[in-house]
Amino acid sequence: MSAEENKAVVRRFIEEIFVKGNVAAVDQLAAADFTPRSWPSVSPGLENLKQAVARVSASLSEVRMTIEDMIAEGDRVAVRLTSHAMPTGNFMGIPATGKAYSMAEIHIFRVAAGKVVEHWLQADYLGMMQQLGVMPTPGQAKG
Repeated sequence: MSAEENKAVVRRFIEEIFVKGNVAAVDQLAAADFTPRSWPSVSPGLENLKQAVARVSASLSEVRMTIEDMIAEGDRVAVRLTSHAMPTGNFMGIPATGKAYSMAEIHIFRVAAGKVVEHWLQADYLGMMQQLGVMPTPGQAKG
């Protein structure tokens, strides 16, 4: 597949799976041996990805991802984006706080035969937790 075709697959993966939480799209967009390299609680395979998508989408609302940059070479697609969401349930072990967050993320996808095979993620989780009020921000009074 061309770099542009791989980028189109990744755009659909982000929109359908990450933003919309569309579990049915997993079979269309992820390979049977999909491997998440940065999610320690998710094992390889489609069923594990579907469970993770369902769990996350049940705990977030107002999900948006704005792609800032997308670069493709060979079978890899790198994406720099800004994500936004409102936790409405237990999210990453954090109860709903009534606060939204926006954070920078960098994703790397490996695409083969029109499906995502591997995924890596780096995200500003510290900034997210500070926005949700579960961690102090620099200079915040201790008490």
